[in-house]
Amino acid sequence: MTKTIEIKNMRDTRTVAAPAKDCGYFHGCQTCDENDTCKLDRAAHKKWLINKRMADIKYKVLVGSNKGGVGKSTTTVNLACALEKLGYKVGLADADLHGPNIPKMLGIENVRLRGDKDGIAPHIMPAGLKVASLGLLIEDQNEPVVWRDAVKYEFIIELLGNITWGKLDFLIIDLPPGTGNEHITIMDFIPNLDGVVVVSTPQDVALLDARKMISFVKERNTPIIGIVENMSGLICPHCSGEIDVFKKGGGERVANELGVPFIGAIPLDSEITICADKGVPVVLAYPESPSTKAFMAVAERCARFLGAHPEQEGSGAAA
Repeated sequence: MTKTIEIKNMRDTRTVAAPAKDCGYFHGCQTCDENDTCKLDRAAHKKWLINKRMADIKYKVLVGSNKGGVGKSTTTVNLACALEKLGYKVGLADADLHGPNIPKMLGIENVRLRGDKDGIAPHIMPAGLKVASLGLLIEDQNEPVVWRDAVKYEFIIELLGNITWGKLDFLIIDLPPGTGNEHITIMDFIPNLDGVVVVSTPQDVALLDARKMISFVKERNTPIIGIVENMSGLICPHCSGEIDVFKKGGGERVANELGVPFIGAIPLDSEITICADKGVPVVLAYPESPSTKAFMAVAERCARFLGAHPEQEGSGAAA
């Protein structure tokens, strides 16, 4: 027995058959016990399931760079923690399948996600941040992830639709480098994304790739929250002076040229690296550091761009 529902998707407004409650449709198809015998429309089911999960999340934000090594995952982790410190309920989805480093940066490498009756429960950090990553599902962290695009496609669906995110103010999704399969899949299944944060370093070679990411996002009609310039000046540990190791100001210049917001510069601070290796984000380890203040400013500008207000979100988190 089935009933019909409407998929809230700008690219697909079909009315499709929703599976009956006894078929286990709260699970993704890959983890469903009836995967081998099910005769239902699986493509429609996947869209329905993701829409159901995303409907409970107010703001869906991607963090990307198109280039590896610019500190995208570090920025993502600290942005998520900064938003939580501002009083929001936050989830962090690690879509970087070949380099799922989020668990390392949060100190939860030994955690493994487990399924429940409604899907797979994310790991919940002490302060409430919900986290899901391929790194929390594989047993050997040294094994490479050698997947073709078809397998990546299925995992992205699991990440978005089978994780029981619950009600959140923000879901921050960490993208891999490039503008490929993972990016397209996420944007196809969440066509009403609230925005993208583009991370770059100040030098021209990194900004060249950032421009490509911005062009890609604009072509998909997704709002650009702004550019973050990472490694923007080194804070000297001895005199607290600033050294422009990778130049400075390139991110703001490109933002002005392309007509997108510039939402902050993160200094090249050794404490950020040390904290990432220890598994404690710098915004939690050193609340008064210049780096933390920079990340908090980025989080505040993101929230302001989206029109979010913690005191009005009903998140229940401490201010």
